Amino acid sequence: MNALVNRVLELLYDRGDRFFLVEELARAAGASQADLAQALHDLRERGHRIETQPAYGLRLVRPTTLSPALIERDLGTRRVGRSVICFDRVGSTNDVAMASARQGDTDGLVVVAEYQDHGRGRQGREWISPPGANILLSVLLLTSDRAPRYDAVTIAAGLATAEGIGQACGLRAGLKWPNDVLLDGEKVAGVLLETRRVPPRWAVVIGVGINANACPPPDRVDAPATDLASHLGQPVERTEVIRAVLRRLDRRLEPMDARGLENLHQAWLSRCAMINARIVARCDGVRYAGRVMDVSPMDGLTLCCDDGCQVQLPAERTTLLR
Repeated sequence: MNALVNRVLELLYDRGDRFFLVEELARAAGASQADLAQALHDLRERGHRIETQPAYGLRLVRPTTLSPALIERDLGTRRVGRSVICFDRVGSTNDVAMASARQGDTDGLVVVAEYQDHGRGRQGREWISPPGANILLSVLLLTSDRAPRYDAVTIAAGLATAEGIGQACGLRAGLKWPNDVLLDGEKVAGVLLETRRVPPRWAVVIGVGINANACPPPDRVDAPATDLASHLGQPVERTEVIRAVLRRLDRRLEPMDARGLENLHQAWLSRCAMINARIVARCDGVRYAGRVMDVSPMDGLTLCCDDGCQVQLPAERTTLLR
């Protein structure tokens, strides 16, 4: 029955805003009307909204509830998104992904949630998102050879998020080191990277939060925020944004050789307006002020301080103050 439920969901999803006559949908799904009725009941139990009009039939209300079947379908990735799980509510998708590192072959697992009770950003900040509106996902990567390149993975994840937004929505997103994705200078997405030794491997969790259909109120955040729907003038189908981001992340994570890192470096810089900008940052308890010289996947941010000294600031331990 689960296969039929997923098949009916795919048919309704692919139909877009057009209606399906019940008989037509049953025929397309290869099901009896009784089995179709049960499948529609199960879809509603999963949280999908299905509009019924006696004269026209039925259709899926957009934007849709997130579904592993729709995200995984023909994704075409090699590593990221090998399996996808979706939750109505969790404490944190990063925590769920990290806990899965001990459960066998979970490399590439994607954890998605409609709501987080304890969503977080960098440096212990709260990530604010109302239920069912935005994209809250985490990707688990397992590596057995050495500790991950924190700065490189952070830059790859931010770039992939910006590129995925562009592919799905046609919006040109910019980047702010170390982990912000911007639209017209306002934050639309962020990345949180967490690593842990899970013997005999390293577990890397990439958390991505995207303001798709809502953004936090100004009094709850320390920098201007926006959402994709506001820029598009219509609700955003989150499934398509997720799929685009996962595909770009899969490509940006490999290879991490010298050539791949340089390509990552140049692609990231092409979306960043920070070069030669004056910033103030704190790293390991020390305050630095100066102009940005470079941002590297391996070396972090290169800062020419006001006193003339040059320092390298790693993403993992640095916070931008302004």
